[in-house]
Amino acid sequence: MVVTSYPAWGQLLATSILISTCLAEPTPHTSEVQLRALPNSPSGDYAPAVVSCPQDRPTVRSAQKLSQQETSWLERRRKATVDHMIKLVERNKIDGFDAGAYIRNAADNDLSSLPNIAIAVSGGGYRALMNGAGFLAAADDRTTDSTGPGGIGGLLQASTYLAGLSGGGWLVGSIFANNFSSVEALRNGLSPDTDVWNFTNSIFAGPHESFLQKTGYWFDIVEQVGDKADAGFETSITDYWGRALSYQLINAPQGGPAYTFSSIAEVDHFKNAETPFPILVADGRAPGERIISLNTTVFEFNPYEMGSFDPTIFAFVPTKYIASNFSNGVIPKDGSCVNGFDQLGFVMGTSSSLFNQFLLQNISAADTKIPSIVVSAIEKILASISDDNNDIAQYAPNPFYKYNPSTNPSAESPELSLVDGGEDLQNIPLHPLIQPTRKVDVIFAVDSSADTTYNWPNGTALRASYDRSLLSDIANGTLFPPVPDANTFINSRLNQRPTFFGCDVKNFTNGAPPPLLIYIPNAPYSAYSNVSTFTPAYTSSERNEIIRNGYNVATMGNNTVDGSWTTCVSCAIFSRSWARTNTAVPQQCVDCFERFCWDGTLNSSSTSLTENYEPGFIAGQGSSEETKDNAAAPAGAGLSGMGMMHVAVAGVLSLSLAL
Repeated sequence: MVVTSYPAWGQLLATSILISTCLAEPTPHTSEVQLRALPNSPSGDYAPAVVSCPQDRPTVRSAQKLSQQETSWLERRRKATVDHMIKLVERNKIDGFDAGAYIRNAADNDLSSLPNIAIAVSGGGYRALMNGAGFLAAADDRTTDSTGPGGIGGLLQASTYLAGLSGGGWLVGSIFANNFSSVEALRNGLSPDTDVWNFTNSIFAGPHESFLQKTGYWFDIVEQVGDKADAGFETSITDYWGRALSYQLINAPQGGPAYTFSSIAEVDHFKNAETPFPILVADGRAPGERIISLNTTVFEFNPYEMGSFDPTIFAFVPTKYIASNFSNGVIPKDGSCVNGFDQLGFVMGTSSSLFNQFLLQNISAADTKIPSIVVSAIEKILASISDDNNDIAQYAPNPFYKYNPSTNPSAESPELSLVDGGEDLQNIPLHPLIQPTRKVDVIFAVDSSADTTYNWPNGTALRASYDRSLLSDIANGTLFPPVPDANTFINSRLNQRPTFFGCDVKNFTNGAPPPLLIYIPNAPYSAYSNVSTFTPAYTSSERNEIIRNGYNVATMGNNTVDGSWTTCVSCAIFSRSWARTNTAVPQQCVDCFERFCWDGTLNSSSTSLTENYEPGFIAGQGSSEETKDNAAAPAGAGLSGMGMMHVAVAGVLSLSLAL
């Protein structure tokens, strides 16, 4: 382990916070959402701990193929998606095509021809969490009315992979931390005031009201991070950020300090492959590097492993043993094994470390409810860490120490520095899903990025992934569909409705074609969902309206904006499978692809629209004044006459009782 200098926690706190026997323990922020990931950290708390190494010591393995664990899990998962997929595509049927029979035949005779679905949820803070939650609610057959007319319920259950990054990573992490609970359950709880996703108090103030309780919230966080340092592990601002996130996202006392990301693999519903495979994404930062470029190493965390498919590392280590003393791919006989470093909040915080500076700079200004005596203490602690240039997520010991030294930029560093997965502009976590070894057919890419002046997406994340695929030294032969420039996205309204990229497999001649991308951009269907990435608190009404808007985006207003949408979702699911099996594309799907596929046409001119993009409502009559006030800008000229598929749909806001 790496032991570093550490602030004198007790002394610092004693001078800054009133520590006494009257300091109340925070009231547990829990609800009746049942079961969770496992609190299996060997310390029983936030700090990792040294454990006895298993007889077969953990090793670093090559990324040439998937791990045996993931491979075995996939065999179970692919079969588990069959019934859900059949129900989805038979509800949203394709004329002249027996979708159910096609899937049953694939499941019985050739599992490789079965469509392989993934969902990717972008970064963007709470905006991304809530908008992404709306999409997942629409895709979840447990959501009220999601399997009715115009619904896509069951898409989540039919999916193999679910990836998140930054705010999208909070969504994925929270769902899996809480036993794959539905969005409805996390939003509503089972009785009044039991909602897990209660964002009324900012993350800076914590989930409690009284002075002593808020003081206790931060004292608990400081004490837990201090325990990690006292155990000999490097700490960073990400530890504080991750602990604070956990209080808002994990249904357990003190935000579940002993819950680990690898424990997801030990929960029955995951072991039985009843859920998609969760992946969170972060970027590597090489020693001495400050600017994160497209050729930075992209890392992933999944319940089994952490590592990268990029040629710089091209290796994975067991997530459960991340902070063990790996050297050149092995743990030597005199090296230690460690468990508990992959604490759930810390992994979510790693994927969203962009917020570290937000925490550092805004703790005093973001919420005047925070007691000044607490602000003083936390600012001193955070400043001392920042002065040591330690404001990122530090993984020490470096699990890839001395591994692949010819290409690994951190091979000689005792620590591995990771940062927010969107800092290289790839703000949608597509990298793990486009790897040929995972054989994904279609990705529903939910984009809540704030690319424009008023916090709407313009395809920047897709373009970054496409541009990266052209860099031969880092792409490693991974292909990506071409995408247009930002002005084309706006001028052609590609950021106001779903758009398919990579429709024609004949355009990919060098290797296996990449997945078909179904781009789902955040847009104002029924609410001004373009709230700032750094807004730290939301009323229940605001939260609900943004989630509802995400639901409307996912369903195109329950098919009221475009009546062909749900059928076209079925067409997209089958597209790559049809190409593999040389199956003729039904005419209804030919029409869908003509309607939703980008045809390569560019419209790159700069206009008043591209320079000051302010869309109006796409469906319904709009959101409350409360949500409007929190949005980055009021509605502009609207969409009428702009060539967009647009109708004003009365009553669309009541499309779901739950949302």
